[in-house]
Amino acid sequence: MRGARGLWVLVVVALALGLAIYAGFHGRHGADAALKRATEAAATPTVAVVNPSASSPTDELVLPGTVRAFTDAPIYARASGYLKKWHVDIGSRVTQGQVLAEIETPELDQQLRQARADLENTRATMEMSKTTADRWQALLKRDAVSRQETDEKVSDYNARKAMVDASAANVKRLEDLQGFQKITAPFDGVIIARNTDIGALIDAGAGGQARELFRLAAINKLRVFISVPQTYAQAARPGTPTAITLEETPGRVYRGTLARTSSALDPSSRTMLSEVEMDNPSGEVLPGAYVVVRLRVGRETRGMTIPANTLLFRSEGLRVAVVRDGRAELVPVTIGRDYGRSVEVVEGLRSTDAVILDPADSLVSGTAVRVRPSEPPKPGG
Repeated sequence: MRGARGLWVLVVVALALGLAIYAGFHGRHGADAALKRATEAAATPTVAVVNPSASSPTDELVLPGTVRAFTDAPIYARASGYLKKWHVDIGSRVTQGQVLAEIETPELDQQLRQARADLENTRATMEMSKTTADRWQALLKRDAVSRQETDEKVSDYNARKAMVDASAANVKRLEDLQGFQKITAPFDGVIIARNTDIGALIDAGAGGQARELFRLAAINKLRVFISVPQTYAQAARPGTPTAITLEETPGRVYRGTLARTSSALDPSSRTMLSEVEMDNPSGEVLPGAYVVVRLRVGRETRGMTIPANTLLFRSEGLRVAVVRDGRAELVPVTIGRDYGRSVEVVEGLRSTDAVILDPADSLVSGTAVRVRPSEPPKPGG
């Protein structure tokens, strides 16, 4: 009996020891599994994502512009002489036909007197030739003179008559030139330059380079010249309204209209010269001023807008990281317009893509990631 009891005691002790060993191993395996799961969770990066937003159908271009007078013309003299008097100076507002200056033309006056005397002489000679021709034609009817001599007298009369017409034309030309003794304004505007003075020699260009006497600008309406980048050249269409501002009057906005474009690009700057017309009835905007023109242009293609901090610059090209099926995937994208803090993607993304913000430079396709849940809005925010 005592031997059997001892045997049972050994069996019980052995079972207890086995159970203790099993429990120890089982607990250690569970701890290893939990540690493995925690390690894997810690190794999976947590990322913040954002969905692309649709780009606006129109863009606002902000371009520098240069103001020019709607009409800007140099005023030259048509008659040579000496400046007798000027009636306007810089800043003077003039109307069409107003006298700007007067010129003394002694040589022209003498030429006109001589031309008139020549005209009277040729007329007298013509009258004599006419009388002779009429007389010889009357004698021809009585066969008192030959037809050859009569034809010569009639021909002489016709030649004298042509000389009278030429002399009359010369007198008319000189009278017209004499009319240019008074220099008048060709249109309404403002005198922006005066380059002559009383007593100055005026050369109309017959003996050399003519000199500009005045410069006249029409400023009630202005032209604003801008250079549209190649990206927007096709979308800049005449008739588009514009907003024009000056740095010295930031609160004032002037309205204009895109009137015309050059329909060609400057190969050196890849821009298209365009012209905006604006009314300036009060003359506040001065020709030659620097202005800022805001022009809304339509979009030929619409893309997706994403933050600039989502881009990855890789040797194989520009990439964006998106989360698909719990893993990061680097997709190639094509950039359209750069807005600074955001960029437009015209190819490569879908509106449902979850784009990773601030992706690590070491991120590769296939990497498991966890999406950070978005924070709920704050009460009252």
